[in-house]
Amino acid sequence: MASNNPKMTNDRPVIVVGGGPAGLMAAETLAAAGCAVDLYEAMPSVGRKFLMAGRGGLNLTHSEALEPFLARYGTAAPILAPLIEAFDSSALRDWAHGLGIATFVGTSGRVFPEALKASPLLRAWLARLDGLGVRFHARHRWIGFEGTDGLRFETPGGPMVRCADAAILALGGASWPRLGADGAWQGPLQGESVSIAPLRAANCGLIVPWSVPFAQRWAGTPLKTIALRHRDRTVAGEAVVTMAGIEGGAVYALGAAARDGALAAGGTVIELDLKPAWSEAVLADRLDRPRRGASLGNFLRKSAGLPPITASLLRETEAAVPERAGELAQLLKRLPLRAVGTAPLARAISTAGGVRFDEIDADLMLRRRPGTFVAGEMLDWEAPTGGYLLQACFATGRAAAMGVLRRLGTPSPAA
Repeated sequence: MASNNPKMTNDRPVIVVGGGPAGLMAAETLAAAGCAVDLYEAMPSVGRKFLMAGRGGLNLTHSEALEPFLARYGTAAPILAPLIEAFDSSALRDWAHGLGIATFVGTSGRVFPEALKASPLLRAWLARLDGLGVRFHARHRWIGFEGTDGLRFETPGGPMVRCADAAILALGGASWPRLGADGAWQGPLQGESVSIAPLRAANCGLIVPWSVPFAQRWAGTPLKTIALRHRDRTVAGEAVVTMAGIEGGAVYALGAAARDGALAAGGTVIELDLKPAWSEAVLADRLDRPRRGASLGNFLRKSAGLPPITASLLRETEAAVPERAGELAQLLKRLPLRAVGTAPLARAISTAGGVRFDEIDADLMLRRRPGTFVAGEMLDWEAPTGGYLLQACFATGRAAAMGVLRRLGTPSPAA
């Protein structure tokens, strides 16, 4: 049984808590400047969510110009702008190349490692950190503060307190808690009177109240080469029908407005364009022909190349499917799906909410806890998929480390 008396250690390296991209980048920046760095991770190994992201090809960043890039961060853009400008997408690609990881720009402008995997990059990165002397402590869960400069951990050997002149918390949001980001850090910070915006799902599926027969038949069906529209935003891409609604890249790219609308009373309407490559007039012309006894599904497949699910989607949203070609074309271009909620936070790709920006200074240090810095998804920002999530995690991790160096009076690492 673990002792209730935590053991104390007196050496005072800079402490980084969290082994995701923000924490690892913070550790690298500090160690490259000559700091002794201890990195603590609750899981048996670091980078677990990073490796999960790599299953989709590891979208490191995006190649678009800085101004539209920064706009992806919405209301947080003014705060994040100087941090991302200091470590932008070009700098991130150069950093990856320095690890021996070549990158390329995809047709959508997204940037990927050539291997389309996270594991080679993570292995090279950990080797670099080991060479810089970073000490890793797995299965060490941060549970709170001790005095003015102590951090409390649960460890395999029992409770422990480590003291440091500076510490960086990079514990992630609360999505995919089985990979380590469970949001448990909220309690200790709230105990220090740190204000936290409520954590919400971001880049998540939307709940659409399908009928039971529709959900049972079509759950798991991809919707390819479609477009989704919410208010003034239109996104082309793909999605997947689920038992509870719809998810996928095109859904996530609709952003916070669609999420917030779905959570509002009465939900919100998402318009599905099943044939975005064709104008309404072209589609109406293709549909303006006799059915000759064909079922609706076969007629739509033969006339417009639409998939089998189309007829069911029409019947799911309309009491009576239009007979006239023009009205049917209009519906196929603007099929209304009412979203009335979101998938659970634990299933979301990322997290909205977190430590409010007025709780930190320009160096990302907590005003109520001098010497403690915060980085990554713990902060109150969100962004769509497409490389923006990882870019901000890397940039804020580096920015927090630079803040630590300034506080300690340590010169920054050479460029």
